[in-house]
Amino acid sequence: MKSLLKVIQLYKNENTLIKKASQNNREAQKAIFDLYAPKMLSVCRYYIKDLQHAEDVMLKGFFKVFSNLKAFTGKGNFEGWIRRIMVNESISYLRQQKKVELSFEEVEINQEDYYFEHSFYNVDEIQQCIDSLPKGYKMVFIMYAVEGYKHHEIAEILNISEGTSKSQLFKARKLLQQMINELNKTSYGSR
Repeated sequence: MKSLLKVIQLYKNENTLIKKASQNNREAQKAIFDLYAPKMLSVCRYYIKDLQHAEDVMLKGFFKVFSNLKAFTGKGNFEGWIRRIMVNESISYLRQQKKVELSFEEVEINQEDYYFEHSFYNVDEIQQCIDSLPKGYKMVFIMYAVEGYKHHEIAEILNISEGTSKSQLFKARKLLQQMINELNKTSYGSR
């Protein structure tokens, strides 16, 4: 039996989609936005506690994505390129809000201090703990633990020393460990 409907694929691959979007094709831009917006909102939300502000930053980020799409050379991962723009936009937003304080004190880092007790908390509970970190700690923690940046990259992006980046990460982990241990104590037997 012959099919009455013909399925038309909008774009065959990501490269074609990117090329069309760089030529201001609104359908291609919408397809890119629809494909990546949920992930990129999550990226912005890691850094920015308020969801509405995170959405605003994401939209500004996508404006930069589409304005600079011709600069994407095709080398590397397109999603990673977009993600980097979102991270930079989030950091810029926080700087504009003057909500970033970084401690410049060096600390001795002991690997044993990174131990976290096993816990059974959902993503929202963990996100609340991360959100309650001081802004500088949170930013370095997210960049290192979630985004996978190296300390030298974090130092360059935030205009701090590698030692400061390591110190911020150490303090963030230690504080998170205390928060999770406290959650474990208060919810013991209720899970």
